[in-house]
Formats: sequence, structure tokens, C-alpha cells
Amino acid sequence: MIPVTTRKDQTIALFGLGGSGMVTAQALVAGGANVVAYDDNPQKVEEAGSKGIPTQDLREFDFSNADAFVLAPGVPLTHPKPHWSVELAHARNVPIIGDVALFADERRMHAGHSDFIAITGTNGKSTTTALVSHVLASSGRNVQMGGNIGRAVLSLDGISNDMVYVVECSSYQIDLAPQLDPSIGILLNLAPDHLDRHGTMENYAEIKSRLAGQSAQAILGNNDSYTKAISDQFEFEGKSITRISNERLETGFGVIDDQIVEFGSGDESFIANLHGIATLLGRHNAQNAAAAVAACKLVGLSDEEIQAGLETFPGLAHRMEIIGSVADVLYVNDSKGTNADAAAMALASFDNIYWIAGGLAKEGGIETLRPLFGNIKKAFLIGEAAPEFSATLGSEVDFEISQTLDVAVMNAAREAEEAGEKAVIMLSPACASFDQFANFEIRGEAFRAEVEKLDNLVPYGGS
Repeated sequence: MIPVTTRKDQTIALFGLGGSGMVTAQALVAGGANVVAYDDNPQKVEEAGSKGIPTQDLREFDFSNADAFVLAPGVPLTHPKPHWSVELAHARNVPIIGDVALFADERRMHAGHSDFIAITGTNGKSTTTALVSHVLASSGRNVQMGGNIGRAVLSLDGISNDMVYVVECSSYQIDLAPQLDPSIGILLNLAPDHLDRHGTMENYAEIKSRLAGQSAQAILGNNDSYTKAISDQFEFEGKSITRISNERLETGFGVIDDQIVEFGSGDESFIANLHGIATLLGRHNAQNAAAAVAACKLVGLSDEEIQAGLETFPGLAHRMEIIGSVADVLYVNDSKGTNADAAAMALASFDNIYWIAGGLAKEGGIETLRPLFGNIKKAFLIGEAAPEFSATLGSEVDFEISQTLDVAVMNAAREAEEAGEKAVIMLSPACASFDQFANFEIRGEAFRAEVEKLDNLVPYGGS
């Protein structure tokens, strides 16, 4: 844990005692802050008290005594309306921050020479975070990885100048970190998402762009109109930026035929080869890899160290995760494909796909996937979105409404086996999971469990 010593003797109100919120409260207490914590869930309040965290209903707390208000990232700050605790803090002009802001303060105070790589984007940020961390660690660097990827950032093992911190940041965390100042800030891409929490695409894009805009070195995607416009604006303002893409660029790190290339002043320097790396399949992963290569070059890694790290990257669960194969049929778990933009990246990576999709639909459904319908052999639709998706697929794609994931896997496996040709059975739902599963991880594990029931399954990497 990282004790938050920068708030020693300050009075800090905190709301939200879930995973990262509980860790944040403990880190503040460990650093000597006077904490008053609360949650709408009485069980969480009781749990906090048992861990030595002072608690009080913040409706009864005098916010004029607070030096700061720490909000858990899952609690609404602005939309669809501010949480009641936020309104109380605003009424007393109390600064509202989150755990990433506290981490940035500690790092600035105690390890200002350490490398801090912060990564965001609508899609691909977890894969890129894990890839950067893996390549650095495989080269022998001291690395700690945390943030939105699953390990609360304040649960990392202390602060020191010889450490490289690789932190995935959600839009919620960035919104609660007004002075976020990474040494390297990566903005991969932008597409409409989380608009229920940010109101408009313009607000969402502005929040995401802060991470790169306030970094010493910014790495920005160049494959969508939003990030390209942000790159152009930063360049116009004289900010040092590096562009990344899964295509050729004038300057920056791009991709030619599975080769990551550094472009500049008419020169092309070949840095790394992605060919044959199963955990980095697809054009989207080519861009993720280009971003990782750019960051690792800035930290000082050699081309040889980068290549070795890329080749041993194990990938992430639920993100284009290859589970195994039965004969010529490959099974891929992309449960993290929770919107159409993410599913598009998966669908573009293969052809002859038996596509398992559906769940709780997001705005726009799968209409934007129409150009990729030719890659789909048949769709197996589950969850609440099944009727809507079937209407979009219409007569262009063969489909069945399977309703549940187990039926979809069973029927897709049978039909692929009967076809007797190379194929991919892929869960990439283009939907949230919340109609049938608590989260995308549980949905992905359910898919894995169904696949592992199949006869003659050869696990990925097995024989």
C-alpha cells in the first residue's frame, strides 16, 4: 500500500467504499489523514469500521471542516446528476478528487524522477497497459501496474524513483484528477461511450484528452477523428507529441505488414515484428502495440528488448483471448467487447466467424458493424438485445436467437463442426453484460466454462 502522506493531518471526507474506495480510505488513514468515510451500503460502512476507518453519515458531516472530498470513481460526479455527497461538497467549495489524484500527489512529492506512464482510451487501454508493463518487466525494469485494470493504484507497493508506474485510467478517474501529470500520457482512441456519465461526446473527449495534455510526453492515436483532432490541436499549441497508428504515418509509430515502424523526416526505422504473435492479433492490437513500443522507446528500451517482450506477452483474459481449438475451429473470448466499436475490432481480425453477441444493448446497437457482416458465417444472439440485433442483421447475416450463452456455444460448436472448415467461434457481445451477468468477467468465464466442456478441446498453448 502507498500511505497518502501528502494529506497528513488534513480532514478528508470520502464517499464510496467499494474495492478502490476502501483501499483509498486505508491509504489515507495510514498516511495520517483524519478520515470520515461513508457509503450508501451499510455493510460497506460496517466493513470499513472493522478495518479501523472512521465512518459517519456524510449528511451529518460539516463539509466546511474538510480539506478535500475523495470520491470513488463509480459514483456520479456530474451526470446524470451529481451524487448527493457531491452536492454537499460543492456547497462548501470543497475540492473533489479521486485515488489517481492522490497517487499523483505522492509520486510528485516523493518520487518525482520516476517514470509514470498513464494510459486511457475508449478501447484497448487494458491490453496496452498490460503490454507496456510486460515489456518493461521482461527487460528487467522495476514495474508496478495498477489503476482501472484491476489493482487499485494506492495498493501498489510504495513509491520510489527507480520504479516505473504503469497506470490505466478511466474517464471517471481522470475527471477526479485535475492535476494528473504523468511523464508519459497515452490516449489511444475515442468513440462514444459512458455518455450517461459525461453528458456529451465533447465532454467525454475533453476529459480523456486531459491525461495526454498534462503529460510531459503525449502519445496519441491517429485512427479516429477525435484523437486526430486532439493531436492536431496539441501540435498547434507546441506540445511534444508522438502519433501512433495501425497504418503508415508521416511521423510517429505506425504499422506496415505486421512491422512496427518509426516514421520521421522521410525515414522508416523498423522496430518490431508482430507476425505470429497470437495475443496481438488484429489491427486494433497493432495500434496497441505501436503505443506500447512508443512508450518503451521513450523510457529507453532497445529494439531487442521490445521485440522479446512483445513475443512473450500472454495477453489478457476476456480480450481477444484464445481459449483453444477443436480441430480447425478456434474459440475466442472477447467478452470485454462491450460496445460496437470494440466488437468491430474483433470482427475485423478474423473471417468465417460464428459470432456470439448480445446482452444489454448500448445506444446505436450494431448498425456500425454492417461493413463487417461479410466476416460473419452466422450469429448466435443472446440476452435482451437479441430482437434488436436480429432486426439489424436482417437478411444479410444468417442468425438464430439462442437466448442464453450455453445454448449459443453448443449450437455454434455443432454447426462449425458440421461445416468441416476453418472457423472461429467468438464471443464479442457488443453489449453490456448486466441483463444476464454481473460483469463482463463473469460472462467471459461462463463462455470459457462452456467451451471447456467440448470434446477434443486443445487449450491454447497445449498439444
